[in-house]
Amino acid sequence: MSDTLTILLGIFIPLVGTTLGSAAVFFQKKEMSMTARRALLGFASGVMIAASVWSLLIPAIEMSGKGSLPEWLPPLIGFLAGIGFLLLLDIAIPHLHADADKPEGTQSNAGRSLMLVLAVALHNLPEGMAVGVVFAGMLSGDTVISTAGALALSIGIALQNLPEGAIISMPLVGSGISRTRAFVYGFMSGVVEPAGAILTLLLTSIITSALPYILAFAAGAMIYVVVEELIPQAQTGEHSNIGTISTALGFSLMMVLDVALG
Repeated sequence: MSDTLTILLGIFIPLVGTTLGSAAVFFQKKEMSMTARRALLGFASGVMIAASVWSLLIPAIEMSGKGSLPEWLPPLIGFLAGIGFLLLLDIAIPHLHADADKPEGTQSNAGRSLMLVLAVALHNLPEGMAVGVVFAGMLSGDTVISTAGALALSIGIALQNLPEGAIISMPLVGSGISRTRAFVYGFMSGVVEPAGAILTLLLTSIITSALPYILAFAAGAMIYVVVEELIPQAQTGEHSNIGTISTALGFSLMMVLDVALG
């Protein structure tokens, strides 16, 4: 398989996961239970934490060790910059989380459905960046990131996008939106991932020396989403152990994928 075909496949695999998850609205017979929601959010949290460590931070550290700076400095700068970037977006972009009544970000007259989609799109942006930067690392010729390792990240993100697609689209049906429209909203929330991946890939290919920084940047952005959004939602209500167990399962699956394929 050529590098171009491999990259296109890797970039769009996560969107397939979101699309399939969003299609759950066509089979939905009742509203998603809080237990199921906590389990799915916990699973997504675990996948994103493991991907941040094995697919992004560890390669960033290994690449930094070949330069003149201390090997911990570029990853540290990139990681904190990624946290700060998502924090600024969180403050600036009007969005509404599914379990909240009050929107976040700047004031806006946008409808509830649009702001729900913006919340998920904001969440998905770091995942797209992560996919783009690992494929940029693969193209750089650095042995730290292999083709199999890059594809492992794409597959892992696609797996956690399955529940995320369902989590965004199914509540929309409960609010009175048609199933088809809810599916489209779920799909559109995932389009930001290939868009973010392509932009990050192009940027990193132009400035290859920035690769360790951008790897860590994507990791910081993903960890921000996990800590700010996913884990708090997975731990809401009583009997939150299901969220913890699902986080462990998601982490374990992504770790195995990355180590086995990387």
